[in-house]
Amino acid sequence: MTRVPLVKPDAVEDPQIEELFNWVTQMEGAVPDHFYMEMNFPEYFKAKLGSSKILWQMGELSISEIQHVGILVSKANNCPYCTAAFCTILNYGLGTEEEYVTNLASQGIEAVEDNRLKTILDFVLKTNNDPKSLEDEDFNRLRAVNLTDKGIVQLVHLVGDFASYNHFNLALQTDYHFRDIWRTVAFPGNS
Repeated sequence: MTRVPLVKPDAVEDPQIEELFNWVTQMEGAVPDHFYMEMNFPEYFKAKLGSSKILWQMGELSISEIQHVGILVSKANNCPYCTAAFCTILNYGLGTEEEYVTNLASQGIEAVEDNRLKTILDFVLKTNNDPKSLEDEDFNRLRAVNLTDKGIVQLVHLVGDFASYNHFNLALQTDYHFRDIWRTVAFPGNS
């Protein structure tokens, strides 16, 4: 049971909120419950989701790479809700094969074969788990897979952005409403 109520307006009259709802519906098939929880503070909801949208659309990383980051950061932070949300986007929104998404959710970075993506995910897991442990060589590896400083800044911000959503959904106990397969494969025994 969520710790704050869902605010589901009968009609959305704010064009910025309507745009955000439309954007997420394209990726997930529906407006997720955490958006409705965030409507308890609509001014911040617009700013936060607007910022996330910029991170997803204006940087160097592909939308697929971003969803991989979201899945692995959320899994590392033990957030079934967010892990499932990003699995849904990768599978439903981007048309990635369910078998691959299932393997990614269960095996993590081991399911990834692409060198660029592995390099990115290794960096984000290290950033999420212990950012002070990053060394110059970690950044050199990112540059070797064609990320510029803009892409590196985008990547670090994505880790923080996803972690903040993880904290939000864990602290407020957002009710899980995604396909149970994502929770089951990512967090066996905790379903």
